[in-house]
Amino acid sequence: MAHVPGLRSCYDKVGRLVYFGRMLDKIRLHAAGKLPADYVANLGDAQFAVLDGRCCRFLGVNYADVRDRTLQGGSDEEILAWAHARGITRTDEECHVWNRFLLKLGWRDERSAVLPKRIADSGLTGKPIETVLDHIEYDEGRDPVADRAWDRI
Repeated sequence: MAHVPGLRSCYDKVGRLVYFGRMLDKIRLHAAGKLPADYVANLGDAQFAVLDGRCCRFLGVNYADVRDRTLQGGSDEEILAWAHARGITRTDEECHVWNRFLLKLGWRDERSAVLPKRIADSGLTGKPIETVLDHIEYDEGRDPVADRAWDRI
């Protein structure tokens, strides 16, 4: 894949959470017909391991409700506040754990078996990819290692 205009990095935060803003970007891009077809299969919460579903389950909200709320408009922060009000109230510590979980996903866990195949399939063999987020970043033309993206969290 390559850079997708309007789709932010997984490492970018909205409020206290990484990834949430990217999920909103994907919702908006899909609604506008601008989300590449390769991304569409990973929208929502139909598959357990997909990041959108994990994020929604962490927040205690349904993906379809987040999608509908996002398409009504408003800032990312307003949509996150809506999700917090409708779902599970999360502490700063829980948000920290969520962020660190995502940053390490694919490193010595259930996603470790899939990551090498994804790296090879995307022609990124040899890159210093250790996690799912690293793979996504390199696949979209960003270098999280050179940028030390995890230091922003």
